[in-house]
Order: sequence, then structure tokens, then C-alpha cells
Amino acid sequence: MSAPTARLTVDPALIVSPVRPRTFGSFVEHLGRCVYTGIHDPAHPSADADGFRQDVIDLVRELGVTTVRYPGGNFVSGYRWEDGVGPQEDRPARLDLAWHSMEPNRVGTDEFMRWAAKAGVEPMMAVNLGTRGVLEAVDLLDYCNGTAPTALAEQRRANGGEQPYGVRMWCLGNEMDGPWQTGHKTAHEYGRIAAEAGRAMRQVDPGLELVACGSSGPTMDTFGEWERQVLTECYDQVDYISIHRYYEETDGDLASFLGSAVDMDAFIEDVVATADGVRAALKREKRIQLSFDEWNVWYQSRAESIVPSGDDWPVAPPLLEDQYNAADAVVVANLLISLLRHNDRVHAACQAQLVNVIAPIMTEPGGRAWKQTIFHPFAQIAALATGEVLDVRPTSITFPTAQHGEVAAVDAVATWDEAAGTGSVLVVNRHPEQATGLSVDLSRFGDVRITAATTLHADDPYTSNTADDPERVVPVGRDDVTLVDGVVSLDLPAVSFSTLAFSR
Repeated sequence: MSAPTARLTVDPALIVSPVRPRTFGSFVEHLGRCVYTGIHDPAHPSADADGFRQDVIDLVRELGVTTVRYPGGNFVSGYRWEDGVGPQEDRPARLDLAWHSMEPNRVGTDEFMRWAAKAGVEPMMAVNLGTRGVLEAVDLLDYCNGTAPTALAEQRRANGGEQPYGVRMWCLGNEMDGPWQTGHKTAHEYGRIAAEAGRAMRQVDPGLELVACGSSGPTMDTFGEWERQVLTECYDQVDYISIHRYYEETDGDLASFLGSAVDMDAFIEDVVATADGVRAALKREKRIQLSFDEWNVWYQSRAESIVPSGDDWPVAPPLLEDQYNAADAVVVANLLISLLRHNDRVHAACQAQLVNVIAPIMTEPGGRAWKQTIFHPFAQIAALATGEVLDVRPTSITFPTAQHGEVAAVDAVATWDEAAGTGSVLVVNRHPEQATGLSVDLSRFGDVRITAATTLHADDPYTSNTADDPERVVPVGRDDVTLVDGVVSLDLPAVSFSTLAFSR
């Protein structure tokens, strides 16, 4: 056992917030092969009567996904939801301007709701406020949730949705600050339409949870001022402001990439400060929470992210099909640690996306499905993190980065479920080269025992899983963890993610 150069103390009294189950959300957009040959592949041997792959549903359940955002993403800003309901032979094909593809509309609202029920996930719907507006948002709400004998609720019933879908959480558009967005708007323009749509939707159902579009990332020129203007316009009509952020290793700078959660921490805290500043200026009691409804590792500069062009408008082209390695998995674990420790204000999050498109699950059309490296930290954390999030402050050596300055090698979060008498410690060693010994003081829990310990690590951090070799990078159980007088000791390899499960 190495000498402990990293230490942390876990105290059940230092509660941050309850663990928010919606932290473990995901995202299904009509983009690339996420829907077609991803979740929906009627020719697949495991496909059910609706054309959904049962092998993918099984993996979604294993992943521990709680909510799924749909149908976009950039796609939603050009989407006519009416195209995707009713008899499939009558549905029109449309140009998808966001991803220069052809949308056949074989999967739409009703199919997605049936898939969500089968997968055991809560649907989070997005409405088009790019090329459409208030009336279309209310119409989609009535179609999904309507109980009165309106034409739209009756249409849903005729299409097989006898019972209302009961969607509670609605995104008012997507990334409207981005000039790439169809129907891009200024902050004032978007804030007004979000307020109008939100007010109208609440006239139908005052209990909805509504998400206003925040900045597409902290590097946007309008970041901060966008949030201020938007929330000033629609503060009373919304419950959440969205934030989006993607990370990638660039120019071989592994150290900065491994420190990505430093950026996520700062981004969250800046948006919280801005939202609370608007609250103070408006003299409101309500606090706006955060919906981090797009986050992941995404190599946007790679060829996989280049969309078709010219006269080519393919159906479900392979787009954004990044192949993830061990370092990516460690970063994903660390981003989830960041989200958990901010669960006092981040009440929902969606890893983008679920299948094939920058995804933890990959499929072959008509063939195999397998787990990418990033599948494992998500599944482990979703399973272990229950009860309350606890405030832990690790101490460790640091390492220099070009993007984030000095970064602590060890980062962690802990959870404790008092009713079950179980807890977890989730920890990364994000140092690119140096292993460390870790000491975890659990003595404040009294007499405890370690029920499981795992580490995800590869000697080469660029090792990936493939369809032919899907278990090259997986969590490995450990039997070398010691517990003496309430203090746990274990080694953390460089570029690794480890879990401790304990009980009292």
C-alpha cells in the first residue's frame, strides 16, 4: 500500500442536499443513429412489436437512466411535432436543417412515450420555440397531457395513447443563443417568447416544471448577460435555467482534459450567481434551479462530427459516433461528481446522448450492442448515489494544467442513505501520471464495513472498448482495501475512477 498522499473525511452531518434522481438523465435526439438503428430498429432480432430494440432497453435499464430529454437538441428548432403522429404511412418526410439529414418521422411523440414506458424512464419534452411558438407549444402539451375531450387529446387517444402521458418537465426551446440554431434569437426576443409560452402552458397546467434556455456554454460571447436578460423576462414563468457543456482533449493536452470538472464547477457556480442576482433584483422568493440537460465528452473537431452537405440528405447517417477511452471515462466520472456536489442547485441533468451519438451505448444496425467505457462510471454512480450528498474536501497533490492552472489530483463526493444504512465514496485520481495512496476517514459513522470496492483504470489511458472487445476497460473489484479504526486505505492509479460502498 502506497503512503497516503491524499486524504478525505466523510461526515454524515455535512449534508449538501438530497441526491436528485434526475441527475442521472440522458438525451435522445433525432440526430444520426440515436433513434433509427439506435433505440428503434424493426429489423433487429430483439425488436418488439413497436420496433424497439430490447437489447438496448436492457442496457438503458442497466445504465440507471432516470429521465430522457426528447426530441432535441438542435433538431427541435425545426421540428413539426404533428408530422410524427398518426398512421406511419401518412407521415411526411422532412428536411432536418440542424443535421442536414432526412427525417422520415417513423418515430414520433407516441412511439417515444411507449419506449420511455418500456425503458422505465421519465420523459422530458422540448418544444420548438425556434421556428414555431406559443400555440404549437400548448398544442403539444394538450396532445401529451390533455384529459378534456379536446380535438388533440382525442387524436392522441385515437393514436393509441388512451391515458395522458403526464409529462411534467418541459424545455422551452433549445440553445436559442446559438447562431447555429434554426430560429436563433436575441436574449430579449427569446426571453419574451419563453415567458409567453410558459404563461400559456401554465394556464393549461400550473404544476408543470419549465426550463428556460441558458447559454450554450461559458465561452459564448453573450454568456452571463444572456441569462440575466432571459430570466428578467421569464423569471415568474420558469423553474429552471438550462446549461450545456461538452469537453474534449485537444492538442494532446491530457492534463487539462482530466481537469475538466474544474470548469464545470465554475460554470455551475457562475450561472447560480447570475440567477440569484436576477432574483434579488426582482425581489422574488423563488429560486431558479439548474437543468444541466446537455453534458458529456464530445470530440467536436473530429471527422465523426462533420455533417453531410450539398444535395446529400441521408436518413440516420452515422454522426458524432465518438469512440471513448479510459481517460474519457474518468472525466465522465468526475463530471458526475461535480453534478452531485451541486445537487443543491442542479436538480436535473442529461448526458448527451444515449445511443450511438456521443453515447455510452453503441449498436450495429441489425446487430450487436455494447458498452462504451463511459457507460461504467454512469451506471456505478447511478446505482450507488442514494440518500444525501455529503460535503467532502479531499486534500492531495496538485498538477499543472494549461487551461485550469493547478488542479488537485484527487476529487471526490460521498453519499449517505440513513434509512438504508449505506453509503458511497466516489473518487477520481485525475493526475495524468502519478498514482497516490488515499486515506478515507469513515469513523464518524461508527462501526462500518466495506461492502464493495472497484477501480476503473487502464495502463494506457487511450484504451477503448469495441464491439469485438467490449470489456477492455471495465470496473474491477478490489480485495486490497483495508479498514482500520474506521479509516479506509487504498491505492489510486493515475487516471482512474474508484468506488467504495460501505454500510453501518
